[in-house]
Amino acid sequence: MSFLSPAISSLARMRQWRIEAWRSHPVDSQREVIQSLITSAQYTEFGRKHHFSNIYNIRDFKKAVPISEYDGLKPYIERMMAGEQNLLWNSPINWFAKSSGTTSDKSKFIPMSDETLEDCHYKAAKDVLTMYYTFNPDSTMLTGKGLVLGGSHTVNPVNDEAQYGDLSAVLLQNSPFYGHWLRTPNLEIALMDNWEDKLEKMALQTVNENVTSISGVPTWTLILFKRLLEMTGKSTIAEVWPDLELYMHGGVSFTPYREQFKNIIGKPIHYQETYNASEGFFAANEIPGDNGMLLFTDHGIFLEFMPLSEHGKEDPQTIGLKDIDLNTNYALVISTNGGLWRYLLGDTIKFVSKDPYKIIVSGRIKHYINAFGEEVIVDNSDKAVSMACRKTGAVVNDYTAAPVYFSDNSNGAHEWLIEFEKEPDNFETFVTELDTALQSINSDYEAKRYKNIALSPPRVHNLSPGSFNRWLQQKGKLGGQHKIPRLCNERKYVEEILDAVSVAK
Repeated sequence: MSFLSPAISSLARMRQWRIEAWRSHPVDSQREVIQSLITSAQYTEFGRKHHFSNIYNIRDFKKAVPISEYDGLKPYIERMMAGEQNLLWNSPINWFAKSSGTTSDKSKFIPMSDETLEDCHYKAAKDVLTMYYTFNPDSTMLTGKGLVLGGSHTVNPVNDEAQYGDLSAVLLQNSPFYGHWLRTPNLEIALMDNWEDKLEKMALQTVNENVTSISGVPTWTLILFKRLLEMTGKSTIAEVWPDLELYMHGGVSFTPYREQFKNIIGKPIHYQETYNASEGFFAANEIPGDNGMLLFTDHGIFLEFMPLSEHGKEDPQTIGLKDIDLNTNYALVISTNGGLWRYLLGDTIKFVSKDPYKIIVSGRIKHYINAFGEEVIVDNSDKAVSMACRKTGAVVNDYTAAPVYFSDNSNGAHEWLIEFEKEPDNFETFVTELDTALQSINSDYEAKRYKNIALSPPRVHNLSPGSFNRWLQQKGKLGGQHKIPRLCNERKYVEEILDAVSVAK
């Protein structure tokens, strides 16, 4: 089937001019997007309430619509899940992406219109493929199968016409028929909700397939890799799937996993980061492995950027693309073709380029540690863990951290729970290197650590293998897109996990 490669590469180059149009004129593209969104939704209940028919520019839009989190739109969404229509968006909403993000006890249900599927998620996926083939014109990726580690899908018991599932499950259920020819495993296995059984069946079905690309969360991908090696007796994934050429990842930083993937795959492949959430497809590497993802500005989402100093204010202000600064953390505020209006997504991003606009995901608004003025974000902690691993030969599976508050007898500190794939040569050296790396990355943390005046050295627990999964399983959140919260400014997760570990022992 290698004769397909030149044809696919030619089609990708033909589509490239569409990408170049919005890539070169992102501000104009965004103006067109917001105009289209407001026009489409002006006669919805939300549009009438906020006088969309009288909005003529972005300034008017910001005055008319307040920034909202999920709870602000939840009453509309609950009515939509019960069967009402034309509330937030003008076309029927019959699908909802169940968003877990990190492990919260509450689930969010994100409305998915036909426009959300076609003009955002699927359009962005085509653009990612086009960018990859433009960079790799001789690629044979589409002559094999793409392995998708997706989520589960459940019929909503409230309304027979409305269904929900993990984002990947919703996308799989609605993908065009030819998409099923290009991916593995089959839909029955891909949508299973028991992840232990699912991974086993997935391994059995795909072991003899010609898998050329993989997309999924790094932790679950590694578990599948290890099962395949056990099953086949091979020493690397390259021996199982010799034509594997691309791994697409997103959702969590790939930095702590990069060395593990390199070793277990056993040959050089391309790594392409995507920024794809239940709420929309926002960005992807234009060039695999590039520092920064190209921001998608013509995919049904209007983007605003909130300086973190505005978060928590009664009337927080946002800026547009023209006014952003490089290497500054912004909270992302979105309006979408599924009816999310000025929705505070919860992610923080940084721009690393203005021409074109490229971003990195730096963390979550609520996932940080700032108990002592240290302002540590996930981007800091991921880099520090990676640096400590390089210095000590360690490989980290996952981690979480939280503050230890002042007491009568001791200063504050950070408490880390770390699960190693490969333990460091010397655990105490690892702790020292982790602390030193974080000080080199974050000057506020460094100042608080000076002579242990405010912060004592970090307290690090070496968890036994499988500890995090046991905690996820206890919460009914094993598998899919559920992720360990890397940082938390309170001790809820750390104490829950330590309790789960003590029970497991």
